[in-house]
Amino acid sequence: MLTRKQHKLLLFIDSHLRQTGFSPSFDEMREAMGLRSKSGIHRLISGLEERGFLRRHHHRARALEVIQLPGAESELPANVIRARFDRPAQGNEPDTIKVPLYGRIAAGLPIEAVASPGASLSVPATMLGSGEYYALEVAGDSMIEAGIMDGDQVIIRKTDQAENGQIVVALIDENEVTLKRLRRKGGMIALEPANTRYETRIVPADRLRIQGQLSGLLRQY
Repeated sequence: MLTRKQHKLLLFIDSHLRQTGFSPSFDEMREAMGLRSKSGIHRLISGLEERGFLRRHHHRARALEVIQLPGAESELPANVIRARFDRPAQGNEPDTIKVPLYGRIAAGLPIEAVASPGASLSVPATMLGSGEYYALEVAGDSMIEAGIMDGDQVIIRKTDQAENGQIVVALIDENEVTLKRLRRKGGMIALEPANTRYETRIVPADRLRIQGQLSGLLRQY
């Protein structure tokens, strides 16, 4: 059974995953729930895990998986929702798919991505949907509040389109590549960091090309 807050957060996570392909950040969840601190989000997520609605993949940043969605039951108290345990059981560990590893991308000051001819990265097949993918190694700390750390390997789905709020690989002036959250403002594009130590960079739309959207992340310990 879920409380109303747990239910609201679960639906928000599920909607975010469907729209963007990756989990919301703790700040996004905190804002959506109207909470003042992230500790409340941690408690709600732990409760959802304990009740079998949510799974955290601890080897990946911002990797939440919705296991099932609840259904309301009229006989329950007003602040409680009962689960439906009708989702098929999880199978074995997924197969892996090799995607090309292109090099390092700045998550701080923009730098040119360094190509790595012939290099590849094995990625769990469940992380990939339709389309073409590649991997980049993150250099810098400007996206740490989005769970992206220096040395992480990000999985990028190739596309030249993105919605506001999505984390993208952006090519600036045909020679600078960076990983940032994108916001459109008229004829300008804001590339937002996820670290208060860094400033948002504003670029005219005609000077920027989107080279992909963040799809997943791998981290080695």
